[in-house]
Amino acid sequence: MVGLVIFDCDGVLVDSEQLAIGIDAKVLAKLGWPMTEAEIIERFVGLSDSDFRRTVQSHLGRSLPEDWEAECEPLYRETFATELRPVDGIVDALDRITIPSCVASSGTHEKMRFTLGLTGLYDRFKGRIFSATEVARGKPEPDLFLYAAERMGVAPQACVVVEDSVNGVRAARAAGMKVLAYCGGVTSAVKLEGPHTTVFEHMHRLPALLSDVRVPMSAGTLT
Repeated sequence: MVGLVIFDCDGVLVDSEQLAIGIDAKVLAKLGWPMTEAEIIERFVGLSDSDFRRTVQSHLGRSLPEDWEAECEPLYRETFATELRPVDGIVDALDRITIPSCVASSGTHEKMRFTLGLTGLYDRFKGRIFSATEVARGKPEPDLFLYAAERMGVAPQACVVVEDSVNGVRAARAAGMKVLAYCGGVTSAVKLEGPHTTVFEHMHRLPALLSDVRVPMSAGTLT
């Protein structure tokens, strides 16, 4: 049986990706790097804020102003405050999932308190929320998922990750975990397909898909 379900946050629990991508396009254009939404999805979805900043600085060949994030953050918060909703079907799915679970996201703890709080999901995961700010390397490296499994006391091989981004799926595979890849958001099914991965489009299928996952007999809790 699966020992732990690790949920990504943006695009899996909260329907924030499309909202954020629209703002990203405006921010990047203002910085001098105009990109289409498709290009932003390909390059940035699933990355941490620090990796986003590092990539932009490398492309522009200059450092961003120290107050850059303080200037942009209100754009995201104002949009989320009025438009953010849970991903369609996730609340019902969570109600039906009895396997231990946690959240592991590229977002900061502050961001997750805000977005999960807005959507009424924060208390479901309080005390079991992990951020890329707690590890050396963010997605697509496996560090965050391995850290979450260790903190939850479950062997990586007994974990299933629910993800919606290419970077997140790569990180889960690198961690040796099975992946349920949600393609009902901004990333197409074909980009999420691969080994140890089941792609699905509707969250109402998630509880049944978890029931069908089998993990190695030797996998289990950490001692």
